[in-house]
Amino acid sequence: MKLREQMPELTGATEWLNGQVTKEELIGEKPTLIHFWSISCYLCKEAMPQVNEFRDQYKDKLNVIAVHMPRSEDDVNMDEIKKVAADHDIIQPIFVDNELKLTDAFENQYVPAYYVFDKTGALRHFQAGGSGMKMLEKRVNRVLDENEKAE
Repeated sequence: MKLREQMPELTGATEWLNGQVTKEELIGEKPTLIHFWSISCYLCKEAMPQVNEFRDQYKDKLNVIAVHMPRSEDDVNMDEIKKVAADHDIIQPIFVDNELKLTDAFENQYVPAYYVFDKTGALRHFQAGGSGMKMLEKRVNRVLDENEKAE
C-alpha cells in the first residue's frame, strides 16, 4: 500500500475474535491503527505489550484492530490463535486472515506491521518490524493532532 491510499474493506476473514468491525465503522470518527501479527512471530509477541499500551492509552481517540496473518500451516490453528491472543492480552478485534485475503489487499509481507490511517481512511504511516515503537507513537500522535484540529 502507498501513503494516502484508502483503507481496504475488511472482508474475507476466516473468523473475527473479540467482535467484528467494518471499514465504514472505522472511518469518519477517529484514526485507526491496524497491526498485523502472527502466533509464530517472536517480535510480534515482544511488541504486543506496547501495542496494548497504545490501545489503552488512546482508546477514546484511536481505533485499534489486529490482523492475524499466518506464516505457515501451523499458524492457522484457531485454538492456538485464541490462546496466544488471550496470553498476550489482545482484546481488540482480531481479523483472522487464514486465507490471506486482507494481507493481499494491504500488499503486506511483514509481521509485525503497522498501518496508521487518518479518520478519512487514508494511509498516513506504515512500518514493519519489531523496533520503532517511538516512531509509530510519533506518527499516531501527528494524525491525532490533525484530527483534533479538524474538529
